[in-house]
Amino acid sequence: MFEGIEHRLFAVPVGADFPRALVRGLETRMAHAVPGDWARITLIVNTRRMQRRIKDLFAQGPARLLPRILLLTEVDHLLPQAPDGAGSTLQRRLELAQLIQKLSEQESALAPKAHVFDLADSLARLIDEMQGEGVSPETLLNLDVTGHSEYWDRTRAFVAIAADYLASRKLELDPEARQRRVIEMLDAHWTETSPKHPIILVGSTGSRKSTQDLMVSLAAQSNGAVILPGYDPHIPAPVWARILNDETEDHPQYRLAKIAEAIGPSPAHIPAWNTDSPTDNVRHQTVSLALRPAPVTDAWIEEGPALGDTQAAMAGVTLLEAETPRAEATAIALRLRQAAEDGQTAALITPDRVLTRHVTAALDRWHILPDDSAGTPLHLSPPGRFLRHLAELWVRPLDAERLLTLLKHPLTHSGADRNQHQLNTQRFELRLRQDAVAYPGADHIRDLSQRAVSNDHPEREAIAAWGEWVANTLVLEPVSTFQPLSAWIDALRSWAERIASGPDGDATELWNKAAGQEALRCVCDLQDVAAHGGEMSARDFERLLTSVLTQSEVRDRDAPHPNIMIWGTIEARVQGADLVILGSLNDGVWPSAPDPDPWLNRALRKDAGLLAPERRIGLSAHDFQQAIAAPEVWITRSIRSEEAETVPSRWVNRLQNLLSGLPDQNGPEALEDMRARGAKWLDIGRAMETVDPVAKVLRPSPKFADIATLKSIRVTEVETLIRDPYALYARHWLRLRPLDPLVPEAEAALRGSLVHQVLEDFVLQSRDAPDHLTVDQFKAHVREVLATSVPWASIRALWIARLDRIADWFVRTEAQRQTKARPIAFEASGRLDLPATHAELRGRADRMDENNEGRIVLYDYKSGTPPTPTEQQHFNKQLLIESAMVAAGGFAAIGAKDVAEAQFIGLGSGGKITDAPFTEVPLSMVLSKLDHLLLAHLSGEIGFTARRAMQKVNWGGDYDLLSRYGEWDVGDDPVPVEIG
Repeated sequence: MFEGIEHRLFAVPVGADFPRALVRGLETRMAHAVPGDWARITLIVNTRRMQRRIKDLFAQGPARLLPRILLLTEVDHLLPQAPDGAGSTLQRRLELAQLIQKLSEQESALAPKAHVFDLADSLARLIDEMQGEGVSPETLLNLDVTGHSEYWDRTRAFVAIAADYLASRKLELDPEARQRRVIEMLDAHWTETSPKHPIILVGSTGSRKSTQDLMVSLAAQSNGAVILPGYDPHIPAPVWARILNDETEDHPQYRLAKIAEAIGPSPAHIPAWNTDSPTDNVRHQTVSLALRPAPVTDAWIEEGPALGDTQAAMAGVTLLEAETPRAEATAIALRLRQAAEDGQTAALITPDRVLTRHVTAALDRWHILPDDSAGTPLHLSPPGRFLRHLAELWVRPLDAERLLTLLKHPLTHSGADRNQHQLNTQRFELRLRQDAVAYPGADHIRDLSQRAVSNDHPEREAIAAWGEWVANTLVLEPVSTFQPLSAWIDALRSWAERIASGPDGDATELWNKAAGQEALRCVCDLQDVAAHGGEMSARDFERLLTSVLTQSEVRDRDAPHPNIMIWGTIEARVQGADLVILGSLNDGVWPSAPDPDPWLNRALRKDAGLLAPERRIGLSAHDFQQAIAAPEVWITRSIRSEEAETVPSRWVNRLQNLLSGLPDQNGPEALEDMRARGAKWLDIGRAMETVDPVAKVLRPSPKFADIATLKSIRVTEVETLIRDPYALYARHWLRLRPLDPLVPEAEAALRGSLVHQVLEDFVLQSRDAPDHLTVDQFKAHVREVLATSVPWASIRALWIARLDRIADWFVRTEAQRQTKARPIAFEASGRLDLPATHAELRGRADRMDENNEGRIVLYDYKSGTPPTPTEQQHFNKQLLIESAMVAAGGFAAIGAKDVAEAQFIGLGSGGKITDAPFTEVPLSMVLSKLDHLLLAHLSGEIGFTARRAMQKVNWGGDYDLLSRYGEWDVGDDPVPVEIG
């Protein structure tokens, strides 16, 4: 096949469908071969997608024997005897973590325990790179570190770990080391015995030195050849020389030039593999010129005028500059939808996984699932989340939110009676919300499940049994001891299977489907190498499990649309799509910013012979140059990200600048047309998301057509009646109640009964034992009550500090209060019928004291600032109404008595006492005014206006959504709505 050819290096130019060009070139060279010769050809490809594409092309016919197609990682099949298999990468991570852990115990400043596994992963990547590039640890340790001493001292310890680790594993090779060993053995084998049949390495750019060595060795064989993808034939020889001499690794053709230099032919004269591939397209020449190395962009002036009509050349290119990432994703999804309807094959190529998720979500509107080559990260799949939730329970106490998260997880109780489990969970949740249990223990769960239904409910025993299973299975204390990894992973697997199977131990969905099978593989891998993990804490195990799950992906091959694909940038070489969309072309995304290297700076990496940061940029540039050569191309970017304005990708920026400077070649017109095509789709996206304007709801003010009845009203609801009557209407007549929060607000809990409990218990103790009325006793009492009643440590500390600040003031003023009157009642309930409306007025007084004259002194505790006398006159009438109820005999425990005074005791801002304004508002008028106000609302004279007199605009009400506040404003006039 390659007789008479000196250098067996070929290339497929930019703009050609690489796999198709490969097959056609083979057909040309094998035109006169016997059928058996096809089966003797071996093709080596770099990705599975390339492998599948080539097989699909051969399957299209004509009928023939097929070549052998191997991946780069499978070249050991070409050896008479391959080395033993590579060791487990997971085992290597665990062993490195153990070494780093020991180092951190000796020098804690070098390796914080919280980052041991992250450092192990990073060190493993460094070892991979060293092995791939053929760099020994001794090379790193012998570097000239003049000027880097302080930096190098921190790194040397880790490099020494790598050196010791590699020395200890000479008999068990890592995957990268084994690949290099295989390539060295192949080179030696081919030196002795040249391949008898054609072996062709295709589609690789030799980004790793080990791969480049294989390419050089293979090209030297009489039956070996290398075919490069995306070769740019428009670069003049002087520019090729400049690329090599200046080592401009960020240029898209740099790696191809290095391979050509290593194999023999000049980069400017690499022969084409398939002679009918396009090489003179003006678009390709324009992109090639735009991507010239920065030092030689003066060629734009010299070569630009010779390009020809760029407006016609760029007719297949669309430039879409969206205002936001959402608009970008919507426009892309619209174009992919049209491609699906027209039967086109379309591919979105981007390194931005956020964009791909947004596009996938937008396509779901039309029930289109793209074929995403990257799949879904395992830790975000149902089994991955389930395992992480369980591991987290060994670290933190079980709270209500995590309990319900697990109970509602689709894999919990996934065997028989799943529907009954969901019903039980709903009933249990309602009871859990009502009781506001922040950290439900086993006894809490048993009690709540028993009270989830009535005593005479037919399923009471069944739900109680279910609650017993939940209590016994899900509730456990955090583990503070260190345990072997084998104990952690075995316990996790057993526990997960027990929870997934339910009380009866039926078949489970946990390990089913692609995600479950991948999760099981990860768990089994951890079990296999657990002996190398040593002992670890629960937190360390959770971090390790999350890291392992994060590095795995799940892909369902059966569900996606056959013609709509999402590819990574390297898969641009496959080039099998009619439409290619290059997404997120912003600097920092494509190309991505170089990852920070915790081990070696740029200068040391160069001295050691490791990869330069620019190499990744050059590889991304090569992927971009190939992708933009598709028949129809979209270049998309968002002008703003979620945080700030973005910068266009350097390649897009250079292309725009080149076209703008070619007026004689219609460059500005070409750029304007590209933007216009993108703007059209942005307009379609905006139109699709634009909704027809709907008339705003007016400010509601329901009125009763006939006299309405109200059975009872609480004293605390009077302020609601004055400030937000609509809330009272929704609560009493619509019978709507806000759902209790799953996680109770710690502040709200303490502002209510808890602060009252602290103060009332202390006052009661000091009344009966006056020697307890001291600051020390008060502080001790505060800590005792809060320790048992407040489960949130941070909130508990905050409120201890707050109450400590007012301790002196409260004890001093309490002594004065007890001097003038004796406490006789706490949280006393009162009831009183209002004559005009026949409504029962109900209230609860925080505290009542009786003086020597038999008169009552009322107190009401406020955790914040108490209302002013003016506010009490017009809005906050609670203390006035309670005083009037005392005078009218509304509190049966004390009977009808005169009220001497009433005070709010405010505990905020150092403490403050505010008197009730008895002189401005006589008690004899309080109840009658309240009764007439209620009557005015019940008779329809006054409407239940929404947010009638809120003290602050930003105050939120439980029924603001119901009244659709926001469509109307507090400045709008209320609109009466008659209620029959």
